Amino acid sequence: MEEFGLLIVSVLAATLRVAATLVFCAMAGMFSERSGIIDIGLEGKMLVASFAAACVAMLTGSAWLALGGAIVVSCCFALVHGVACITYRGNQVVSGVAINIIAAGLTIVLGNAWFGRGGQTPDLPPESRFMPLPLPGSEAIGGVPLIGPLYASVLGGHNLLVYAAYAAVPLAWWVLYRTRFGLRLRAVGEDPKVVDTAGISVTWLRYRAVLIAGTLCGFAGTYLAVAQNAAFSPHMTAGQGFIALAAMVFGKWRPWPAMFACLLFGLLDAIAIRLQGVILPGIGQVPVEAIQALPYILTVVLLAGFVGRAAAPHGLGQPYVKER
Repeated sequence: MEEFGLLIVSVLAATLRVAATLVFCAMAGMFSERSGIIDIGLEGKMLVASFAAACVAMLTGSAWLALGGAIVVSCCFALVHGVACITYRGNQVVSGVAINIIAAGLTIVLGNAWFGRGGQTPDLPPESRFMPLPLPGSEAIGGVPLIGPLYASVLGGHNLLVYAAYAAVPLAWWVLYRTRFGLRLRAVGEDPKVVDTAGISVTWLRYRAVLIAGTLCGFAGTYLAVAQNAAFSPHMTAGQGFIALAAMVFGKWRPWPAMFACLLFGLLDAIAIRLQGVILPGIGQVPVEAIQALPYILTVVLLAGFVGRAAAPHGLGQPYVKER
């Protein structure tokens, strides 16, 4: 019984860590798409942010400077997407796909040119990373059955960016539903003409939304390369940007439901990690490939089952042309 309890604690702790990246990306996509800009490029922005964070952390030895560098690079890609979709009114899906392709190729080319390790950066020392932070009193109550492990490993024992990811959810809710900026942002995603008639710049609102998305992708990329892992490796995002988009759609473009969808994906991933090598009665050893495919299968199921029912912002994907 005690072993089963420890297994549950281990899975819950892994769920929170795995889902942190998805939460950052889901909040990023929500801000962008609430303004009417489709953001397929979450994956690419997160990937370049991971590469930038690993490079800056290696050069400076500072995790905080790595975070700043990742945000700057991610926001630059977000601005490219904004210029293509907002200023020049290009196809938003094509622009996002182009960002993903450019990011995947650019990180490998620069990684090979700079480090010659197949695109991978050198491993980072602990002082250059965001390391786990024990909560006060963890050692004192660590021996208490169930409560101790829950406090020390589930609530505590995470790095700062994990806590930042879950703090971003109530912050995003407050910005969207309790501020003037959030009201205008939701309005511009529904009917930009009404916002423009009120004398508010649709272009400036949408640019701010994509920059917020770029900032959050910078956090997600830094978490992947400098907190969860100790280096950048090619394609290390592994489709998490698309999973975050599925979670956002499943959550109907709202912060709290999107976060719970991310936790569901994180739980599946955590269970998949624990199932590797396990022999099930009557089945045998479960193939690793089948286990690793579980989050992506859920992505397809959720999108197939809910994307038609989810009410997207009415102005999503529609470029706005100001009437003269």
